[in-house]
Amino acid sequence: MKRNLSAFALIALALAAGPGEARKRQVKDATNPSALIAAEIAFNRMAQEKGQWTAFRKFAAEDAVMFAPQPVNGQQWLKGRPDPAQSLQWQPHRVWSSCDGEYGITWGAWQNAGKQGWFSTVWRRDDKGTLKWVLDQGGDMAAAPPAPEMIEAKIASCSNKTAIEPALVPVPPPGTQVLLSESRDKTLRWVTRVESNGSRYYALEYWNGSTFERPVARPVPAP
Repeated sequence: MKRNLSAFALIALALAAGPGEARKRQVKDATNPSALIAAEIAFNRMAQEKGQWTAFRKFAAEDAVMFAPQPVNGQQWLKGRPDPAQSLQWQPHRVWSSCDGEYGITWGAWQNAGKQGWFSTVWRRDDKGTLKWVLDQGGDMAAAPPAPEMIEAKIASCSNKTAIEPALVPVPPPGTQVLLSESRDKTLRWVTRVESNGSRYYALEYWNGSTFERPVARPVPAP
């Protein structure tokens, strides 16, 4: 599966096709969910070939957040951490992109040493067009989600953006953290509620042109 075009390739296209056509290609590439799928597959491949935490460090943004079980800065938590002898394996099943393509979220299944579950990765495209993960989490399941015949991909609508509903920021009870984030164009948003015992609740929503749809809402028991 092809990765997104590099900055040099985009410059070449600009010179060959003119600024208007090059801009259309950049926008199309940015909002193409296949780039998110390719990033997730490459992430998993590096984990198998180079080591789990090596891959997590390589693909993480500087402000990446993961759960251990409370939220921590991913780069700091991963620094110097030795790779486990056997890495997780995971496969994306579904993907959602913000309208402008800056953010995307993948969701799928993982397996490791007889255990299995679901995962979700929030990706952000930097100024160079590189996708880095900014939020990673998952949970155990008695049986891993079945692999779909085709990976489902959704791009948030760019229409009727003046009607976009404001994100609710609930007041958490004592000992509870609420991590609420959204894409800058406000068409994709996600929330994680973390209790003092390490249990979590995770949900994501995307704008369909008239309202927000919530395809994922998962509790995560305390470890």
